[in-house]
Amino acid sequence: MHRLRAHLPDWALEWLDVLVPMFQILLILLLAYVLYRLVKRLVRRMALRYNWPIELTVPLTSTVRWIIIAATTLAVLERLGVSATVLWTGFSSFAAVGAVAFFAAWSVLSNFFCALLIFTVRPFRLGDYIEVLDSAEKPGAKGRVIDINMLYTTLEEFEAPGAGNRIQIPNALVFQRMVRRWHELPPPAPDAEKQVPANG
Repeated sequence: MHRLRAHLPDWALEWLDVLVPMFQILLILLLAYVLYRLVKRLVRRMALRYNWPIELTVPLTSTVRWIIIAATTLAVLERLGVSATVLWTGFSSFAAVGAVAFFAAWSVLSNFFCALLIFTVRPFRLGDYIEVLDSAEKPGAKGRVIDINMLYTTLEEFEAPGAGNRIQIPNALVFQRMVRRWHELPPPAPDAEKQVPANG
């Protein structure tokens, strides 16, 4: 670059100081776009190969996109002459605020992370009948899984007297308790059999 500057006239040096950073910024943006497209395609192929649910692929793709955007922004600001010390100070402050917010919202985030585990590990699926037990001896919440979102697992009770009622269980609680699972309608509990009146 110094050898090139020595052979250029003064008016060209002024344009060179503008064009070089612009070219570098365009190159950074192009590389970021290509990287995002490659990662997005990789996530899509993994989702098809391992049958990932859309509730997992969409947040994962969004997270990757925001990470690439943040890294690209920092690289562009550095090319524009923003001091690395200023960038590091701003990043440290943002990280500190993010850490405080993370611990403040831990109960919500734990349900979100447990939802990702439910979608990947598949301890149960939609349509399964499960019972979330406090212990092996005591009965717990029992019903058919009708919905799994980022915060709750929703069960629909099928045994009288609560048949048709819906129970929302935090996803984090599912991983803190024992879970009994049936793929088909489970047999009625002994107490329920006793309550059925005999014919005749």
